[in-house]
Amino acid sequence: MVNRSAKRLLQLICAVLMGITLPTYAQDPAVSGRVTSPDGAPVPGVSVQLKGSATGATTDEDGRFRLPAAPGSGTLVFSMLGYARQEVPYTGFGPVTVTLQSAASQVGEVVVIGYGSMRKRDLTGAVSQVKAKDIGIVATTTPLQALQGRAAGVQVMQNSGSPGGSISVRIRGTNSIQGSNEPLYVVDGFPLNGSLSLLNNADIESMEVLKDASAVAIYGSRGANGVVIITTKKGKTGAPQVDAEFGYTVQSVTNKLNMMNAHQYAQFYNEQAKNDNVAPYFSDQVVDSLAGVQGTDWQDEVLRNAPQYNTVLTLSGGGNKARYSVSGGVFRQGGIIRGSDYNRYSLRGNVEQDVSPKLSVSYSTNLTRVESSRKNSGQGNRGGSLISAMVSAPPTLSPFVNGAYRNLATSYPFISNVIINPLANIREASDNVRANKVLANVAVTYKPVDGLSVKVSGGIENEDNFTNVYTNGFTSSNGTVSNTTTGSGSVSSSNVTSILNENIINYIKVFGEHSLSATAGFTYQTYKTNAVGGGGSGFISNIQGPYDLEAAGTPGVPTSSYSAWTLISGLGRLNYSYRDKYLATVSFRADGSSRYSEQNKWGYFPAAALAWRVSEESFLQNVPWISDMKLRASWGNTGSTAISPYFTLNQLTTGQTIFGDAIFTMYAPGSRLPASLKWETTEQTDIGLDLALLDNRLRAGVDYYIKNTRDLLNTVSLPSSLGYTNTIRNIGEMQNRGFELMLEADVVRSKSVTWSLSGNLAINRNKIVKLYNGEDVLGGSINITVVNDYINRLREGEALGKFFGYVEDGYDANGKIKYVDQDKNGVINAGDKKFIGDPNPAFIYGLNSSTTWKNFELTVFIQGSQGNDIFNLTAVNQTLDYGFGLNMPVDVYNNHWTPENPNAKYPKISRTTSAQISDRFVEDGSYVRLKNIQLAYNLPVQQAVKWFRTAQLYVSGQNLVTITKYSGYDPEINSYGGSNSIRQGIDHYSYPPFKAVTVGIRCGF
Repeated sequence: MVNRSAKRLLQLICAVLMGITLPTYAQDPAVSGRVTSPDGAPVPGVSVQLKGSATGATTDEDGRFRLPAAPGSGTLVFSMLGYARQEVPYTGFGPVTVTLQSAASQVGEVVVIGYGSMRKRDLTGAVSQVKAKDIGIVATTTPLQALQGRAAGVQVMQNSGSPGGSISVRIRGTNSIQGSNEPLYVVDGFPLNGSLSLLNNADIESMEVLKDASAVAIYGSRGANGVVIITTKKGKTGAPQVDAEFGYTVQSVTNKLNMMNAHQYAQFYNEQAKNDNVAPYFSDQVVDSLAGVQGTDWQDEVLRNAPQYNTVLTLSGGGNKARYSVSGGVFRQGGIIRGSDYNRYSLRGNVEQDVSPKLSVSYSTNLTRVESSRKNSGQGNRGGSLISAMVSAPPTLSPFVNGAYRNLATSYPFISNVIINPLANIREASDNVRANKVLANVAVTYKPVDGLSVKVSGGIENEDNFTNVYTNGFTSSNGTVSNTTTGSGSVSSSNVTSILNENIINYIKVFGEHSLSATAGFTYQTYKTNAVGGGGSGFISNIQGPYDLEAAGTPGVPTSSYSAWTLISGLGRLNYSYRDKYLATVSFRADGSSRYSEQNKWGYFPAAALAWRVSEESFLQNVPWISDMKLRASWGNTGSTAISPYFTLNQLTTGQTIFGDAIFTMYAPGSRLPASLKWETTEQTDIGLDLALLDNRLRAGVDYYIKNTRDLLNTVSLPSSLGYTNTIRNIGEMQNRGFELMLEADVVRSKSVTWSLSGNLAINRNKIVKLYNGEDVLGGSINITVVNDYINRLREGEALGKFFGYVEDGYDANGKIKYVDQDKNGVINAGDKKFIGDPNPAFIYGLNSSTTWKNFELTVFIQGSQGNDIFNLTAVNQTLDYGFGLNMPVDVYNNHWTPENPNAKYPKISRTTSAQISDRFVEDGSYVRLKNIQLAYNLPVQQAVKWFRTAQLYVSGQNLVTITKYSGYDPEINSYGGSNSIRQGIDHYSYPPFKAVTVGIRCGF
């Protein structure tokens, strides 16, 4: 009897917790279901009413509802401002799935925000959304390129044109000197620490960019640089669907440099010999024989038209209780430099299961394998790197001599002794990387009462990288085959693991004219990385390359490393709406970081926002052409950890020392003095206006913001007498202020023709307000032998990363460059330097046009940057370094100083000509680019084949037209770009970007 009672009690407990109806116990019948928008996104805050009664409920953040209902049949009424009212009959107690239709374009859209979602019209913060259609229009190695020109205030910079090359993103400017300036990327709720290359563009449902403090403060110490929330596609209720996309692309270099041919090269260096009073390098007979001869075009030898393949297959569907979406993708990109490529193989899955009306489980995973052969040998000096050699190698020399690679470094007595043979580097040197990436999340959501949900989730991000590098004797200075090789190689392996736990409570309640939603939670995340490496040189054979390090004649010293950090957070947010007219948001987050010292481990980040829907006021009710008008104002604090783990500790470093006649390994204090450091904190104020006119056919968004970052962290030099060379301190303040404009218009709406236009423009002004003791901060030394100096400098009152150098003042009587004596002391020295350029654009913009006519679709996307400068560091070697036989642009040959041409663009051709960091190398980096154009035709397959839903043929072009004054390969380049680099806007032998033409098909079954 006791066992039977215990069993019944256990059944009752399970019934209460999971909402399961036990057949032996009477229970109020209920109707449950889910409400989505036309694109399948959940719609929270929908009023669900049982027609003819007072029974009602409100959908939660996942669009789900549950309400008591009488047995039998009835009608449910779904209503929400911005959506058409809908009545749905039901029978019995089965789940109900409803898709609401927008009452007017754009009004009812749902956007994802931190730890939830809400209607776009209810936003009190600044949020930009990029949809799946715009993300998937072009296959790229990272979805971040889809943000360029499509989200106001988001600057996307391509650091390299190589396959899988890195991207730098800045949202509303740069905030930190020491720390990362990249936004936080959140994929399906997981704050990502690695690369976004694990995602296929076709797998993404939407990307939301959170920009102002009220939107990002919920992410606390990682929100100062903005947040990009990426939501992957999920299954929808309905019959199984298969979607497939196949694309083939041909890539080519956007622009070739116009270099001297063989005849011009010989004449050029004979002139240099004459000016330097040495014997001519080429005889008259050789010069005459080269007349009209192009010679070796090293760009053609190195560059190619490269293919790209993209295939994505997706299976999705589901019933009332379970939904799924599974996809697989293959992306293979050949680089426009021979021998380089990037291959990605991915598998993604999303599964949602309603265990009961109260309990649901979701699981998502992304598995990615990346294999890449890299030829990223950029930067360099005098032909010492692949790209430097490509533009520096003499056109008078061929790649091979008697079947062997030519040794360029010994071909002429006047040539650079470090120049390599580009083809030997391509074929006989390898730099390969393999990476396995996993991102997995599982979540359990429990809804004990109407409007309340408790979500417990756990996730893991894991990345294993293996890199091997090998260079055999073919690329050594002797350039010949020999029995004893000088090959060198190395291998390295690293693992990165991040584990996340989030516990979030959401509550939504509508009572009368009031609407309330609350979020509270606790999160824990840990991040660990470790790496090992080894190498050697003088291998006895090149056959096994880096896979047999024991064969190295001179083994290298093995290395290993470990690093870890932990972040614990508590968060809360409250959204309130009265009559859908007055809106308020208050949020708070507290972060505890292991990176900081005991007294400063915790940072606190509050934010608040107000919005007033003016269009709901009586004085605008009779203005029919105003569909919606909302004023927004927000304020808040966000932060940045800005330092690596252990920087507040007194670390020991390993080394070797000699006692007597023996070498001993030892530990010693490092060169950095530990310090008690504060968090970097960014305070931001935003004022915005959202406007919709003419039945929502014209929409606009305007924002003005001011961001002030205090307690900036940076390295500070110390007197050597202290025993430490440097320390990190909170040294100053920085400000960003700007203006953003977004416009959208449905220009034509008809049955046969539609035309929509959208555009955005963003202006940001950066200023360094305060630095340590008012002292300048240098941006990192650049050493290319002919010049060893700093290019960027930080100074109070100036923008971050501005170029600093000399101003030229023509030529002297001997054709040498003169510089302006700024301090009038009669000597040209460091005191004569000034700011000579600014890499920060005056404004950035994008324009998108989408037109449909019958079954045709034409999309045109234009993107540009205006007012930014580029420091062409490549030109230092390629236009002024005359003493080392480097090939030069034709412009140098045609327009250099002679007694007859004293006002030429370039100085006298002489090995005694010197160079300095000067305004000569600062060029206008402004450009306008046809970023993408696509023409698609939707085949009328449904009329012929019933199992076809859609079929679309398309042809598109990327980067086909660029209008710019920049003389390099491409103005969209940033050689020293990175998460925390202040050396912005420098072009130094960068891997050239490419233009491309794609043909493909998209099918739905």
